[in-house]
Amino acid sequence: MKHGSSRASTLIEALPYLQRFAGQTIVIKYGGNAMVEEQLKSDFAMDITLLKQVGINPVIVHGGGPQIGQVLAQVGKEAEFIHGMRVTDSETMDVVEMVLAGKVNKEIVANINRAGGKAVGLSGKDGGLICARKLDMKKNAPELDVPEIIDLGHVGQVYKIHTGILELLEKDRFVPVIAPVGYDKAAGQSYNINADLVASAIAQALGAEKLILLTDVEGVLDKDKKLCSSFTTETAQAWMADGTISGGMIPKVNCCLDAVAHGVSRAHIIDGRVSHAVLLEMFTDEGVGTVFTAL
Repeated sequence: MKHGSSRASTLIEALPYLQRFAGQTIVIKYGGNAMVEEQLKSDFAMDITLLKQVGINPVIVHGGGPQIGQVLAQVGKEAEFIHGMRVTDSETMDVVEMVLAGKVNKEIVANINRAGGKAVGLSGKDGGLICARKLDMKKNAPELDVPEIIDLGHVGQVYKIHTGILELLEKDRFVPVIAPVGYDKAAGQSYNINADLVASAIAQALGAEKLILLTDVEGVLDKDKKLCSSFTTETAQAWMADGTISGGMIPKVNCCLDAVAHGVSRAHIIDGRVSHAVLLEMFTDEGVGTVFTAL
């Protein structure tokens, strides 16, 4: 009897969240171990299928760095990174596009469809979804009067998001699964773009209720390495200034802050190593990571 009561309590706990998020758009950046471990991949696909079934509109943006690295190694091409950004020459860009828009994207689509969902794979080229420009990285050079420009090749930044194709898919109850490959129509160039940045830009363009970044850490930790469950923009900026938030967490936090500053109600960094992390964040009081709000 207790077991049945516990299950009912779980459903009742989810009820206000189901009501609140019905009809809302949730943009999820999918990456890390959740894209590698078979059980976690299956769990994620079921989470997305359930979200769509209860009237929520999930939009998936995925990464694929490890998979790109594996294929580059197979063709004998050495990967090069500068400040965490992959240097992407023309040959590497061909591999990036093949792996992201081909292998990885279609595997995610197949997993969601196998779970009973209706997913469609896209890259930024489809429907002019992700308009990109070349990213010029600048480095301070004391010996020069101006910052040094570092050429990363086919690495881009989001210039504009055209949401038309996403709106059509939503109307027909499809789940978009997006590879972060952008296109500059004027230059005729494809660009590799950081998936977190693409997810944040799409969330802003769609006026999403939530942006969720799946990672391989609990969330944002304080100086004592304990999880901080919520942040305002002011507190997050202070923690970055004093070094509490550092390293690879800084660009993720900045993606979240940019999203909530431009119309996204809440942004989350959650632990994708946790089974059914998306559902736990969406439908439980406790959640599984860190949430950012504008105020």
